Amino acid sequence: MNPSMIKKLQQMQKDMMKAQKELEASTFYGSAGGGAVNVEFNGAKTMQRLTIDYDAFDLPDDAEMLQDTVVAAINDCMRKIDDETQATMGQFSQGLGGMPGMF
Repeated sequence: MNPSMIKKLQQMQKDMMKAQKELEASTFYGSAGGGAVNVEFNGAKTMQRLTIDYDAFDLPDDAEMLQDTVVAAINDCMRKIDDETQATMGQFSQGLGGMPGMF
């Protein structure tokens, strides 16, 4: 591999690491039940906050509905994190396709 290509790959690796750190530091939000349940995660998929509008539920009768709504809000947020991660990190794999001998 020629020195120019090695240098490009090293720069790409640095850029990927920086992008990953920025993603992990980002905040993502998910909600369900018309906003009755809201979650906040960082890009490392660590939950930071969970808020529940208890007035939207008739507890204890709606306990199962509350559980389902919490799960739906978390899944909503996870999809957003995954979509943003794919969009951000995908640009690096596209760049590799143009390098001879890489893909």
